[in-house]
Amino acid sequence: MSRIILKLSGEALAGDRRTGFDEETVRRVARQVRRLVEAGHEIGVVTGGGNFWRGRTGNEIDRVKADQIGMLATVMNCIYVSEIFRTEGMMTSVLTPFEIGGFTKLFSKDRASKYFAHHMVVFFAGGTGHPFFSTDTGVVLRAIEVDADCILMAKSIDGVYDSDPAKNPEAKRFDTISIDEVIARNLQAVDMTASILAKENRMPIRIFALQEENSIVRAAEGNQGGTTITVD
Repeated sequence: MSRIILKLSGEALAGDRRTGFDEETVRRVARQVRRLVEAGHEIGVVTGGGNFWRGRTGNEIDRVKADQIGMLATVMNCIYVSEIFRTEGMMTSVLTPFEIGGFTKLFSKDRASKYFAHHMVVFFAGGTGHPFFSTDTGVVLRAIEVDADCILMAKSIDGVYDSDPAKNPEAKRFDTISIDEVIARNLQAVDMTASILAKENRMPIRIFALQEENSIVRAAEGNQGGTTITVD
């Protein structure tokens, strides 16, 4: 048994629609996570908010307010995805670092551990609860707090490259790379704050493409075709 924190990018949740939700994509995720739960793994989920809001794309509004909108976008994503998970036969709970009435529960390590013990999939929404931190930082923070074994990052890109593959057709993907090299080369596969946090707390990360068949299960089993970021 292992405790896994799964990061789902907002863009990946949108599928080909690029905004909002693609229900079939989310159901494919849910079926894979159910297989992992049935195999005895404890699963936490963090989502990005990019399918609704990209707060860093312009300077139209204050950065703090932009980041707060982004946090709320992740809450919407987690509530939706958790409900799809429930229709696929799993028990779920959504935790946030701030109160949202009856929509979610307030995050604490003890509460998360209790839910894991009851075989629930625990959604960590709302990022860190503070502006100026990405959801990458939020997922690493939560993984460390709840003593996870690893982080699986499901993105719209299939791993870490030596340059932007959208701009450089000759870009090469790494099968394995150390967190030290990610930081030294500023590869931006994971933002710098999250990278340093993962390095200091020895939290391994696997990055892979969500759209590939059974990619979450394969990543959890160590057989994915993406990139493993080591911390040794």
